[in-house]
Amino acid sequence: MFGVAIYLEQEESSKVPKRYLESEERVGITFGLPRVGAALREKFREGYSLTDLKSDFMSGIIVGMVAIPLAMALAIASGVSPQYGLYTVILGGAIVALLGGSRFQVSGPTAAFVVILFPIAQKFGFSGLLMAGFMAGMILFAMGLARLGQLIQFIPHPVTTGFTAGIALVLATIQLKDFFGLQIEHMPENYLGRVYTLFEARVTWSFLETAVAATTLGSLILWPKLSKKIPAPLAVLTLITVGCILLKKIFQKFDVSTIGSRFSYDLNGVQGQGIPQALPGFNWPWNFSDQGRDFTLTLDNVKALVPSAFAIAMLGAIESLLSAVVADGMGKTKHDPNAELCALGVGNMICPFFGGIAATGAIARTAANIRFGAKSPFSAVIHAIFTLGVVFFFAPYVSYLPMAALAALLMLVAYNMSELKHFKHILQVAPKMDVIILVLCFSLTVIFDMVIGVSMGIVLAALLFMKRMSETTFAQVIEISKHPDYRSKFESISSKILIYEIAGPLFFGAAERAVQALHDIQNGTQIVIFEMDEVPAMDITGLVAFESAIARLKSMQLKIYLVGVRTQPMAVLKKSETFRSDGQIKIFRTREEATSEAQQYLEKAGPKVGSDRP
Repeated sequence: MFGVAIYLEQEESSKVPKRYLESEERVGITFGLPRVGAALREKFREGYSLTDLKSDFMSGIIVGMVAIPLAMALAIASGVSPQYGLYTVILGGAIVALLGGSRFQVSGPTAAFVVILFPIAQKFGFSGLLMAGFMAGMILFAMGLARLGQLIQFIPHPVTTGFTAGIALVLATIQLKDFFGLQIEHMPENYLGRVYTLFEARVTWSFLETAVAATTLGSLILWPKLSKKIPAPLAVLTLITVGCILLKKIFQKFDVSTIGSRFSYDLNGVQGQGIPQALPGFNWPWNFSDQGRDFTLTLDNVKALVPSAFAIAMLGAIESLLSAVVADGMGKTKHDPNAELCALGVGNMICPFFGGIAATGAIARTAANIRFGAKSPFSAVIHAIFTLGVVFFFAPYVSYLPMAALAALLMLVAYNMSELKHFKHILQVAPKMDVIILVLCFSLTVIFDMVIGVSMGIVLAALLFMKRMSETTFAQVIEISKHPDYRSKFESISSKILIYEIAGPLFFGAAERAVQALHDIQNGTQIVIFEMDEVPAMDITGLVAFESAIARLKSMQLKIYLVGVRTQPMAVLKKSETFRSDGQIKIFRTREEATSEAQQYLEKAGPKVGSDRP
């Protein structure tokens, strides 16, 4: 239920053109405000009825029940008080739903963020964490304006699987402290340090805490088999909490850590335990106080937060858009990725002013939203309103939740998030280099952090992609006797014409190899025809290599005909002095035009042309 699911849509092979995907579209960055509230407006155009509202209300309530314990657990795991996770659900959930481009998306704190937010909270304090979230919101909003939503799909699958599994392992490791009731004052930032600290503290484990955690974990696994109508987190955590309260009354020595015993608050001078029974209040992000180091708003501190903000933005964009793709598959809809990024940016810029931490689309909650009958973005708004009602009316009761139970909940989330079976499947069936990328991305995410893991994974994947693409590009000399279009016209004078076919993208990985065969030109050749209708793209390295080859042919006084040049390569060639028409080089749209011109030239030239070669 809480797993991270990644669905990949594959086109049938029959829909893929001849040898590789061909596109005339030019890829670039363009700025413009996407359709604000695209999903909501689309639903209103289709029609919104009272029946739809009832469905949204029911699904919103149920998803809210799922979100509340998760939000508190994730806030605690991120190093802040649990109410701030709830504030993120209230504000982020409503704002992104109203402004976003995915009809069923449910946004809020997610498990993937924990491994990024926890070190920030430790190093910069709660205010620093909020500032990083605000800066991430600005980055996300800019990504939406730049219409970068579609670019997320270019992140390779081994990279997303690797860093997701790495995040899951780190998240599970962080939960071991509360799962076993270990007495640890300070948890190191790096993974190996955490493992060592946990090992050193093993003698402080608590039987009662472990028993509560194990019972919770087992119940969470078994509950869906007993009932699918009531969400497992709501039912199990309620029963465990009530059970712990009863055991405390019966046995005086039964004492486990709870939200109330671990966290306190100061609301207008009034001290309290657990979470405050009040609405989130406005404050400047850099003025909030909570656990962690104090944060001073300086240029140096802002600069220090930039890498963290970038990591939050990238992970938020990836997870949110993956969630939107899953929602499209389940709900038969189509999301607007740029509107979703802008909405996510606005949500993350507003949340910090009320204590909300970073928010993104939550795949499990989004899937639950659809399964329980959501019809529009209003279901996510209702889930936010329901959470607000729980904070306002039931906050005192939330304080009794055992910390060990929340740790068990996140352990299950981490396991589902890891997609262990899928990870093993990739190891078994993927090409060797893809496996290396997967393992490298996983290892670096665990040992260092997600930024390093994803960055190195993408760089390695890009290098692998370039190598594979260069292998798809080939060039060959076509024998006239074997080509039906040329045989009838030139077979008797085949020694005077060289037909050279280039297929595949002409870029820096393949350019030199593509023109290599042109170094061997036989005496008597008068015309070189380049078949280029299967060259979809050309970069500057390809142009330079091609220019060098053409310059050599020109020095040999040969006629050069380019046939079937496509849109993008044509735009590149037009800017080059080498390819400007000077009588020696000509560009033709069709093969028929080129052959007709070649016939006329050879008839006029006679046998004398091309006898002298440098």
